[in-house]
Amino acid sequence: MEEKETIVVIGAGVIGLTTALCIQQHLKPSQSVLIVAREFPDATSINYTSPWGGAHYRPVPGTSPQLIREAKQAARTYDVFKRLAAEEPASSIKFLEGIEHLEAPPPEYLEAVDSENNVYAHLDGFRQLSKDELPPGVKWGVRYWTWSVNSPVYCAFLLRKFILKGGETKEYTLVTPMEAFELAKNVKTVVNCSGMGFADPKSFIIRGQTCLVRNPCPVTVTRQNADGTWSFCIPRPLEGGTIIGGTKEPHDWHPNPRPETRARLLENASKWFPFTPESQGKFDVIRDIVGRRPAREGGVRIEAEKLGVDGDNTIVHAYGAGGRGYELSWGIAEDATEVMLKNGLLQEKSSL
Repeated sequence: MEEKETIVVIGAGVIGLTTALCIQQHLKPSQSVLIVAREFPDATSINYTSPWGGAHYRPVPGTSPQLIREAKQAARTYDVFKRLAAEEPASSIKFLEGIEHLEAPPPEYLEAVDSENNVYAHLDGFRQLSKDELPPGVKWGVRYWTWSVNSPVYCAFLLRKFILKGGETKEYTLVTPMEAFELAKNVKTVVNCSGMGFADPKSFIIRGQTCLVRNPCPVTVTRQNADGTWSFCIPRPLEGGTIIGGTKEPHDWHPNPRPETRARLLENASKWFPFTPESQGKFDVIRDIVGRRPAREGGVRIEAEKLGVDGDNTIVHAYGAGGRGYELSWGIAEDATEVMLKNGLLQEKSSL
């Protein structure tokens, strides 16, 4: 009898969990999946970013190969989230109106709607705002139907689905992906969804600070300020409060919330976002949030790396999504799974 093969997925962030679920759809009868991670969805750590995420979808226009690739991944994720929102309310995914207001729109935004790579084309209910619909100081704006998720609930939902489909987990802190080949019997494939990629010189962190408040807000709004900084509010479904953000601070390892940042975030939110009238510009703060987004120059690394003289072992890399983990999650998972299929590591026909 053939020994069962274990595929190890490193990382239980949103990319690791989603990729593990995608892999399960293509398992050979002799294969199983094990997620090995330092933290799982019941943990809170500054370096385990997914449970802290905002998380909502806002398209990012641009013509670089990275942004074009990410736009396609985001559009596929949007489609999956539409299905999950309709079929699985426990996922916490909710569709709602998304609004963008830009004070100093870069050229790629002004050209986005008419460009060949229109990143807004797949969105339901999209329309560009007329001048008389824009708030004071705003030069460009759009509205569309988008999604938000209650990130800790969603991560727990993914993990539960993975386990119910026969997946296994192991809490373990890996120093190198090579260790993963020794954590179960007959491991030939390791999928590296570690976020930072184990000392990849192209990887870096982006510090983010946000504020979770109890105040409800019916829409998600993103505003670009004239100085290039961004402000946003993201309601968390299932009565999870509202995320007010936020900062993007590359290479900033400061672990604690900065009081002056909180004050600025809340001040901007009271001016610009449509919180319900009883808020009166004041916020009931649940907690300050600091997380480290695992980013990478050039974007997500998705490729297979053969190991050894005979190439019998393979590491499939899928890490470095930065602050777009939720937005790109199903696209990245599908692309990583496609790499595995092309390398004969999974079976073509879905087992679902």
